[in-house]
Amino acid sequence: MQDKKTYFVSDAHLGAPGYNESLEREKLLVQWLNSIKEDAECIYFVGDIFDFWFEHKRIVPKGFTRFLGKVAELSDAGVNVRFFTGNHDHWDFSYFEQELGVEVFYQKQFIEIDNKKFLIAHGDGLGPGDMGYKWMKKIITHPFSKWLFARMHPNFSHGLANLFSKKDRYYKEDYLKDYSNVHEERLVKYARMKAAANSDIDFMIFGHRHLPLNYSLHNGSTLIILGDWIHNYSYAVYQNGKLDLRFFTDLMKVEDCSFDEISS
Repeated sequence: MQDKKTYFVSDAHLGAPGYNESLEREKLLVQWLNSIKEDAECIYFVGDIFDFWFEHKRIVPKGFTRFLGKVAELSDAGVNVRFFTGNHDHWDFSYFEQELGVEVFYQKQFIEIDNKKFLIAHGDGLGPGDMGYKWMKKIITHPFSKWLFARMHPNFSHGLANLFSKKDRYYKEDYLKDYSNVHEERLVKYARMKAAANSDIDFMIFGHRHLPLNYSLHNGSTLIILGDWIHNYSYAVYQNGKLDLRFFTDLMKVEDCSFDEISS
């Protein structure tokens, strides 16, 4: 339908760095969902919506009641809701599907909307280099690692996971300062490589990097990095062949995060 829109958002990291800060962001995220519920045909949560998520057989993480309830409400109302797991919340075992009625993706996906081809992924592990993380990801996402982690008492395992989460480099201000060398960014290099190999990709949408980016590739493709809901409160919206990067607050102007491959 021409009046309906598709929305993309990532990296809310609900639960971090503490209860009060997380609750404030959660309420803002729910406020945003309320603002789009009338015209949203589909909403993509592109990873790291939670700072840590691990489901035991009969236990799920405490909290996030407002957000989870709103997602269930939207799903029940007929909005298509899709979750991509990220590097902080990749341990989902069916709770989202069964209780919220959403579809969950664990890998990058090629998706077609209005005859436009999208490549969507959280973004961790994509692009050249970062081999240490890529090996670590294989280990921590292995079924045996999940089984072993589930054997620990939740008070210990979740506390340990939250401790490591807070050491993530994406919380460091120097990393979040700006795109000082945007053309050398891993996700930008990855997008340029995919565009060269697959000229029919119209849009690439990633999260993970925490800095919003609108990057025009020379073949006509567009790369959007969604930013986050810690510092930027940014998201993307698609309608009638056009994909825009927007902000729920006035923290940044769109032109401040727009680049072109030709300038590399």
